[in-house]
Amino acid sequence: MHEISLSTETIGHLGFFPVTNTLLASWLAMAVLVGFAFAFSRMLRLVPQKGQAAVEMVFEGLLSLMDSVTQDRSKSEKFTPLVLTIFFFVITANWMGVLPGVGSLTIEHAGHLVPLVRSAFSDLNNTLAIALIAVVATHVMGITSLGAFRHIGKFISFKSPILFFVGLLEAISELAKILSFSFRLFGNIFAGEVLLIVIGALIPVIAPIPFLGLELFVGFIQALVFAVLTLVFLTMAIAHKH
Repeated sequence: MHEISLSTETIGHLGFFPVTNTLLASWLAMAVLVGFAFAFSRMLRLVPQKGQAAVEMVFEGLLSLMDSVTQDRSKSEKFTPLVLTIFFFVITANWMGVLPGVGSLTIEHAGHLVPLVRSAFSDLNNTLAIALIAVVATHVMGITSLGAFRHIGKFISFKSPILFFVGLLEAISELAKILSFSFRLFGNIFAGEVLLIVIGALIPVIAPIPFLGLELFVGFIQALVFAVLTLVFLTMAIAHKH
């Protein structure tokens, strides 16, 4: 049975920079997305063919979903680069993490056999990094839309003790967002990884198939939840308080 480890394993170094198996998985997911984007850009036509029409239909559906949150197509289009990049990166990394062979291919490093590739978001470092990007982006968007003083005024106000206390709670909630984003994604993906390892070790042929389907569904839901919450926080960040 493959050893279950909470920490990721180092598979090599780039100079002094350690490369972990989850970092390699992240790079592979990015390579897949960049490759798809490049291939799609080459097939663009004024009159869409089947492949282009299918992709456009997916994007239009996602934009409509974003409209239901923002209530404004211009806002949806403004947030699209960040929100959809997060969605497609998370779902790609999650689905690649349950592919057959992921976790079972091993290499020897420092005298130990370690998985060559491991699900990217079974690493808390990766979930924390993308959570920081999402939360910091909401503040950047808030500052650019409302102005620095007005945005910061949501968290620091000396007009009254009550407003000061409310601002303090708002600041704490921003830290809570980072933790919530990070641990929700990490917990679900790591738990799924453990489940597949255990089931695969007990009944290696037939039993894992339903659980693979379940993990594909969970991977989609986690990507959707992460993206939608980011969209909600972006929308709230630029809202004008009266």
